[in-house]
Amino acid sequence: MNDLAYILLSTFAIALIAFVGIFTLAMKERLLNKILIVLVSLSAGVLMGGAFLHLMPEAVEGSQGADILVFVLVGFILFFIIEKFLHWRHCHNGKCDVHTFHYMNLIGDSVHNFIDGLIIAASFFVSTSLGITSAIAIAAHEIPQEIGDFGVLIYGGFKKKRAIVLNFAVATTVIVGGGVGYIISKSIEQAVIFLIPFAAGGFIYIAATDLIPEIKKELDIKKSMATILVFICGILIMWLIKTVFGG
Repeated sequence: MNDLAYILLSTFAIALIAFVGIFTLAMKERLLNKILIVLVSLSAGVLMGGAFLHLMPEAVEGSQGADILVFVLVGFILFFIIEKFLHWRHCHNGKCDVHTFHYMNLIGDSVHNFIDGLIIAASFFVSTSLGITSAIAIAAHEIPQEIGDFGVLIYGGFKKKRAIVLNFAVATTVIVGGGVGYIISKSIEQAVIFLIPFAAGGFIYIAATDLIPEIKKELDIKKSMATILVFICGILIMWLIKTVFGG
């Protein structure tokens, strides 16, 4: 099997992880509504853990003197501008209660998945074993993230079936990233150096300005403590994945 076949097979398998949200279709609406804030908390923790424990250290390691934090800041600012634009499109005619964070989550996840595809392609060009290891590590952190992302989409107002379709559509950007990575194999390493901290800035923005404020709205002490613990668990999951897979 050649490198392209390995890349496409690995990225397609990772894209299928988006369907982990299907298990919620079997849930009753009342039960789903009760756990939505838990899923939002999990997603916030996974995003923060992914940014600080995975993306930023990886970017710094391969920076070769580039000012990585500047690109993290650029990512943060750009996601802020995108959200303001989305908010204006929905709300410029008066009072607006429309959530924009589910759209932001889709954009951020698309960028992240595309980068994952580039990383997988780059890894297979080094060696088949490194490519498989990278694909496993990426799949491992996609599972909790996709569960949390699905909860965010439902919490933001999407119907369950639409959330699953959108989640899968966004997940397929990992295949696009793998294909692009194969085509631009010679310059892929330099591109990833700048894209990874950009994605980290986007993750931090989504978690800190969109998801955590939603968690803070919970006034019940017991429920608040539960959401905080789930948030921390999301971070710990990403730390555990980094410890086990080193990615």
